[in-house]
Amino acid sequence: MDIQIESQWHPLLSDPSESRRPKPREAGRTMVMDKGLGPNAFEDLLTTASPYIDLIKFGFGTSPLYPLPMLREKIASAQKHGIATFPGGTLLEAAVRLDVIDAFFRSALELGFDAVEVSDGTIAMDRRTRDALIRQAGQYGFRVFTEYGKKLSGSRISLDDLCRTAERDLLCGAEAVTVEARESGVGVGLFDEEGNCREEELREIVRRIPDTARLMWEAPQKEQQAHLLRTLGSDVNLGNVSPQDAFALETLRRGLRSDTFGMHPIVADYEI
Repeated sequence: MDIQIESQWHPLLSDPSESRRPKPREAGRTMVMDKGLGPNAFEDLLTTASPYIDLIKFGFGTSPLYPLPMLREKIASAQKHGIATFPGGTLLEAAVRLDVIDAFFRSALELGFDAVEVSDGTIAMDRRTRDALIRQAGQYGFRVFTEYGKKLSGSRISLDDLCRTAERDLLCGAEAVTVEARESGVGVGLFDEEGNCREEELREIVRRIPDTARLMWEAPQKEQQAHLLRTLGSDVNLGNVSPQDAFALETLRRGLRSDTFGMHPIVADYEI
């Protein structure tokens, strides 16, 4: 008996969910956080997982610590793979505190970043300043992502404040609003001190902001990623993903891992 050898996997085995979209994506985006990857590790990441990564954030204030030629090379390499790059919002917060906002934007533009993050996780920022930063970033030609929430351990989501902030940020030109969870995913925002999702808060957010494509959830832990995927579906935007988890997250999105095997999102059961 002749055995026919398949030259590729059956499409259903590549994506049992039959829902994954190719880049560029407006939903189901994965944002990876680079906290200091060397150039070889960075290239390995892109070689392996670039089809599954939409955004790379150079975490918090790491960008100025790189040798400039290395930083430019990493940014350019990511962009060749269709991945947008941006410095962490904490760096812009430092620019606000030090009154060097224009210098920040000029440097980010010269280095090749194509997006910025506007946040107030560490400093106090009034609404007028936040509006101005979002608009100024847009005038420089950057894609703008904003972040809601404080980084202080124990910080919780105020639903009314989140809704007001998201509505205003999007009106000013933000592409999406990220819900803060830090790189730990513990005791901040949507997640409690054990890293578990605050389910009632998630349900209420989805009820109040049904267009979840405009939200990105920082979810650094696998169980958090799986829970949000099971709840909101494969098109949920997930951020602060570790580089080593980018490839594995894609299997979660497609239902190729036991945690999301045959998943049917329960968002339809929420009172939207």
